[in-house]
Amino acid sequence: MKLIVIGHGMVGHKLLELLVEAGAQDYDITVLGEELRPAYDRVHLSEFFAGKSAADLSLVPEGFFARANLLLRLNARAAYIDRQARTVTVSTGEVLAYDKLVIATGSAPFVPPIPGNDRADCFVYRTIEDLEAMQACAVRARVGAVLGGGLLGLECAKALRDLRLETHVVEFAPSLMAVQVDAAGGRVLRGRIEELGVAVHTGKNTQQIVDGEHGRHRMIFSDGTHLDTDMIVFSAGIRPRDELARACGLEVGMRGGIVVDASCRTSDPDIFAIGECALAGGRVYGLVAPGYEMARTVAAALQGKPASFGGADMSTKLKLLGVDVASLGDAHGHTEGSRAYQYTDERRQVYKKIVVSGCGKYLLGGVMVGETAEYGTLLQMMLNRIELPETPEILILPQTDRAVRQALGVDALPDSAQICSCNNVSRGDLCAAVAAGATTIGALKDCTRAGTTCGGCVPLATQIMKAEMQKQGMAVNNHLCEHFAHSRQALYHLVRVEGIRTFAELLQRHGHGLGCDICKPAVASILASCWNDFVLRPEHASVQDTNDYFLGNIQKDGTYSVVPRMPGGEVTPEGLIAVGQVARKYGLYTKITGGQRVDLFGARVDQLPLIWEELIAAGFETGHAYGKSLRTVKSCVGSTWCRYGVGDSAGLAVELEHRYKGLRAPHKLKFGVSGCTRECAEAQSKDIGIIATERGWNLYVCGNGGMKPRHAELFASDLDKTTLLRYIDRFLMFYVRTADRLQRTSTWRESLVGGLDYLKAVIIDDTLGIGAELEAEMQHVIANYACEWQRAVSEPAVRRRFRHFVNSEAVDEHVMCVESRGQIRPATVDERTQASGLGVVKAA
Repeated sequence: MKLIVIGHGMVGHKLLELLVEAGAQDYDITVLGEELRPAYDRVHLSEFFAGKSAADLSLVPEGFFARANLLLRLNARAAYIDRQARTVTVSTGEVLAYDKLVIATGSAPFVPPIPGNDRADCFVYRTIEDLEAMQACAVRARVGAVLGGGLLGLECAKALRDLRLETHVVEFAPSLMAVQVDAAGGRVLRGRIEELGVAVHTGKNTQQIVDGEHGRHRMIFSDGTHLDTDMIVFSAGIRPRDELARACGLEVGMRGGIVVDASCRTSDPDIFAIGECALAGGRVYGLVAPGYEMARTVAAALQGKPASFGGADMSTKLKLLGVDVASLGDAHGHTEGSRAYQYTDERRQVYKKIVVSGCGKYLLGGVMVGETAEYGTLLQMMLNRIELPETPEILILPQTDRAVRQALGVDALPDSAQICSCNNVSRGDLCAAVAAGATTIGALKDCTRAGTTCGGCVPLATQIMKAEMQKQGMAVNNHLCEHFAHSRQALYHLVRVEGIRTFAELLQRHGHGLGCDICKPAVASILASCWNDFVLRPEHASVQDTNDYFLGNIQKDGTYSVVPRMPGGEVTPEGLIAVGQVARKYGLYTKITGGQRVDLFGARVDQLPLIWEELIAAGFETGHAYGKSLRTVKSCVGSTWCRYGVGDSAGLAVELEHRYKGLRAPHKLKFGVSGCTRECAEAQSKDIGIIATERGWNLYVCGNGGMKPRHAELFASDLDKTTLLRYIDRFLMFYVRTADRLQRTSTWRESLVGGLDYLKAVIIDDTLGIGAELEAEMQHVIANYACEWQRAVSEPAVRRRFRHFVNSEAVDEHVMCVESRGQIRPATVDERTQASGLGVVKAA
């Protein structure tokens, strides 16, 4: 039998994969793809601007079309379907016969009928060719605008930012992503995006596009305002590609889309339609997962197997312009009798809402902007009708010592729970694969295809795999990497107990091979935590990561930042003058950080020893901004100056920073000390937070204000300073002993069996009998502290490391900066090519 598939996009290719996997040899398959290249990943299309090539985005493995019954015709557009003759005419004039036909033509971007929409440098955002044209235009452009503030529009905006353009988003609706996100979420999303430097214009009806005064185009709005821009990208929605179906008399919907039944058959039983061109149940599905489900349905039907497409969940979680956004189920609360719970944090620009049933037992939908950690739990609760807790609001409120959110255990999920919606993989499928021997995430992907499309289900799939392995009595592999058959915690104890001092010694005794980028810096951190040796000793230097190897944070242009320590944010006028003089002498960008110190950016690697030599002479030492170690202790002025202060927060902050400044840990550490409960130092968002009361100090632990914010938990109250320091010593060394590689205290705390009560028992009550041991280990770290930069500049062998090339004293000529707001910043790619006319102020 002859099968023709019209369209070789993501959904069309998924159908081919399914037929090949099923061994469908009864069909001779011809695929007509109108583009110049085979199917590629449109979901991650914006990564093209971040350096991925067309080959990287390709979905077609080498040799896929080498099969005898499979033929791909590229640059071959289907021009007409003759249903009576059962033929397809190709744009080349060739006529192909079929027994079964699948239309997978997808959708086309909708370009509003605005006068001027066909001007040069106006684009749509659909194909790699579109992106290449945008790249070519960006070379001669300064400003770019996206018409459309939906999901795809914000993806386009990211592309324009990646092209280094001043970026604007123009949206007709009152808020962004109006389909997925409610008005309150849209306001937070707008604030987040504007903070990133993208201008947002909502409620704007574009009337026409004409010549601009300050750009190639002027977008004129109905309210009399206008926007000048050099490039316009239309992203105002999609329209199903149903023109072939209309021309041959297939039934189409009033607003477009090829009408299909539950088997994805059209009004002609020998013709199927899948993906964004299909109208199923009165709806066009614009996500890839429903398209894949349609492909599965048609693959089964072509093999005579029962299957049906009953719709699909349109919940989605994504990152737009670096902002986490999620929408699930009935996000707008349209269900009769539904009720909503909302949480807004305007300071951190976070918004969350859940919609529950009238009875309060079941989750119907939700919205999250700025923070989406709960998405996986909420989605499974909604899809599987898992009963909500008595207080559903706890699911979206920040965790505190009074309201700790319980995670949904994987055992609570039924076997039918869909874990991977892209590839229709259930919890039962994953458990069966584990039972059959898939005991690594790679093997699980190969066996089930879970996590191989968008990757969003990988964390949950990993949890299910490990839980099932434990159930079946299998050993769960927590090996650090292929070179060490030990966890990070086990390696720490081996180093500590056996007195191992170097990576080479540890590798010889307990590992094999040469090591890798995972185990080398992890072991380097362990060695530093235990012995506090100089990290650039010859036996240690080769296993450090880039930042530790050069004792500075590498920046996007290849330069480094210089961050002298200012304990507790305290610095003398003479110190400030010295920092300013160094910055002026070496032409560095200066910025006050959130940790109350001064960052100096733009130092070439060969300048680092010279800069640090001057800073050390002025009394400064390394701030460890490059290390997985204590970064800063933030403080207010406390009782020293403030009329509300009840404790000397500044003095305690300085003491704490000097005490723990040499401690290397699994991840970076941040402290905060507030002089009263007004909390000006934001101590409750830190790994260690301390707040003064009239009766002493309150200690908070395991907070995080970063990528996954977490409210610190009250650990102990009304402490004197001696007890406070003892608890912190024990807490930090217990964390260093037991945490995983690159695990912050917040995630370490959530993974601890027994939770906060267990931690209190170990640290306060000393139930394990290791309190004195932990304190002694901390005293060793404190006693052996030495400023790494002071030693680096004083040892000639170490100083020689700080140069761009191992065989030359030349400097890197590609390091180039331009002036902006009175300081330097890295030059963009375009600015490098036009350097002569842009006032380059620094080049290596």
